[in-house]
Amino acid sequence: MRGQKAKDWRLVDAIAKPAVFAHTVRQRALELAAISDRPASGKGVALTPIERHVEGDALHYSNVAIAIDRAKRTATFTIKGPRGNQPADMATIEALGAAWYPLQMARELDDAILSMRTNELDIGTWLIKTEGDADAVRLLDATLMDNRDHWLVRETIGLLRRTLSRLDVSSRSLFALVEPGSCFAGTLLELALACDRIYQLALPDDPARAPKIVVDEVNFGLLPMVTGQSRLERRFYGEDAPLNAVRDKATQALDADAAFALGLVTSNPDDIDWADEIRIAVEERVAMSPDALTGMEANLRFNGPENMFTRVFGRLTAWQNWIFQRPNAVGDKGALKVYGKGDKAAFDWNRV
Repeated sequence: MRGQKAKDWRLVDAIAKPAVFAHTVRQRALELAAISDRPASGKGVALTPIERHVEGDALHYSNVAIAIDRAKRTATFTIKGPRGNQPADMATIEALGAAWYPLQMARELDDAILSMRTNELDIGTWLIKTEGDADAVRLLDATLMDNRDHWLVRETIGLLRRTLSRLDVSSRSLFALVEPGSCFAGTLLELALACDRIYQLALPDDPARAPKIVVDEVNFGLLPMVTGQSRLERRFYGEDAPLNAVRDKATQALDADAAFALGLVTSNPDDIDWADEIRIAVEERVAMSPDALTGMEANLRFNGPENMFTRVFGRLTAWQNWIFQRPNAVGDKGALKVYGKGDKAAFDWNRV
């Protein structure tokens, strides 16, 4: 597609001939810099190299850990909540720079997502967990909300938004597991809301140990999807009644039954059924055609108002045309070829 048509279709913002391309980009950058409210004397933040430790079946960062089970074709992401006293004043936050928890965590998670998408194509199901103190997450959220107009906090919120959006558009099955020790609250609850399914353990005989989730103001639009909707809006199809019911329970710690009653989680098995229900759900999902899953999941994740992003990610008709031309459907051992013959389809497990 040539430049003018791409601009007319709003696939690009502007076009420039090769002779003036570099100049045009520089001029646009200078125009944006001129309207920045960052103090002229500000130092900016040095984005130091991300520390990633790679093992055969694991990735380790300061705030993110990934364990890969190649036999089951799953990867478990564990995102650690903030630890220790987190600063609330901007002077200390600026001094921390790239080591400030939300900025560091977002960079690490972004790197982890990209690494897994690039290097582990056949690991088709990601299990998302958190660990830490939900109250600490909510205190950090309060700092983000109170200082969201400050240039550094604004840029950090932008990075969090883009990182979560990268999760949204990843062609992987995403299951969130809310277990004891989890801290799915506020910003970290967005990780669960980005998932295709959320399972929360119910412990009716041990309420003190039962895991809770917490919705707060962050979840109502601070970190929108690329469609412009919050993930709560997407979850409830923009309907006012369920959204208002959730808002009425904001800041409250919700156990599995309360969260399920509000429609915030997919399932709330108790400790007797938990292990088997999670195992069956995961085994069921990884046995399906990866192409069909990519189309189905993208269609369900991008169910909002029609825009350029839903046209790319959310049109089931377009996904169907792609799915039904793939070898997993029409190859010698594709699902459509063996249908009705009693044979088992043989899939290429790579997710694309």
